[in-house]
Amino acid sequence: MNARTLIYLLSGAGCLAACGNGARPATAADSTVQAAKLIDTMNRMVLIPGGAFEMGTDEMPAQPDEQPVHTVQVDSFMMDEHEVTNGEFAAFVAATGYVTIAEKPISKEEILKELPPGSPDPDSSLLQAGSLVFSPPDHEVPLDDVSQWWAFKPGASWQHPEGAESSITGKEHYPAVHISWEDAQAYAQWAGKRLPTEAEWEYAARGGLARQNYPWGNEALTTGQPKANTWNGHFPYQNTKTDGFYGTAPVKTYAPNRYGLYDMSGNVWEWCADWYDANYYQHTPAGAHNPQGPDKGFDPADPAAPKRVIRGGSFMCTDEYCSGYRVTARMKTTPTSGLSNLGFRCVKDLK
Repeated sequence: MNARTLIYLLSGAGCLAACGNGARPATAADSTVQAAKLIDTMNRMVLIPGGAFEMGTDEMPAQPDEQPVHTVQVDSFMMDEHEVTNGEFAAFVAATGYVTIAEKPISKEEILKELPPGSPDPDSSLLQAGSLVFSPPDHEVPLDDVSQWWAFKPGASWQHPEGAESSITGKEHYPAVHISWEDAQAYAQWAGKRLPTEAEWEYAARGGLARQNYPWGNEALTTGQPKANTWNGHFPYQNTKTDGFYGTAPVKTYAPNRYGLYDMSGNVWEWCADWYDANYYQHTPAGAHNPQGPDKGFDPADPAAPKRVIRGGSFMCTDEYCSGYRVTARMKTTPTSGLSNLGFRCVKDLK
């Protein structure tokens, strides 16, 4: 189920975005685009040397979809050293006129496709363009109810990450968020790149280290200097900001892994090219060479909605709730979903 529709069902505060792209008339937001694209935020691509590695883990807190451990071979490729920034995405929008899914009015018909038969029509106020924004409470809440910390905000998009009144002015070096898989694909095609496969992403995140939990090795996240932008304190109502940030952080704030890649743990989740199948590792042949993922998506918790893989965790991840910043952790969402903790980076073949 689309992330927006899930929140709609839980709280009546969300809905499903319409799909597609195309040009749009000039708006006041264009001044932000023009300003942002003048900032030098372009990614440097680094070489990820090919090789074999053991993908997945059988060590706690491994989830069933991270098992079994299996050998994978990947060819060498180039990878963005950091997540695509607001400045980079602004240059793409200025050059192409692209409109993200979050910036488009929402179709009532698309929402009703995701809801049980006989559901009432959604209120017209919920058909505005917008996206899901992290909106935490100030008190302890059950951790099995995501509507307690997610809210659909009209006008929220990559240019207005916290809602219609917010902006990315001064945040050109922050990762672009509220980016759907389809938006990320469009950017990658324009840039002459592509999204990484799930195998490439995990191989790169490991930085040449074997059987480690994090891009930096096995040292606990909270030991020593801050290593990533994650949740510190009690989720979702208290964040001590011991890593320096409450929400997203500028790219390259924390030390890179051995391959020179930044934020492979925390900050924002990152799209992969693959469909998500909870059972995919069980069917991946030993020694698979450049696996591309399953032919279609399958999420047993929501089988009607195919999903794509996202990796790396975000500023919202914590061992108390979500340890998604582990190099083997897998997550998923529908290709049209945008969230205030979801972005991407790109790769390129050497050929």
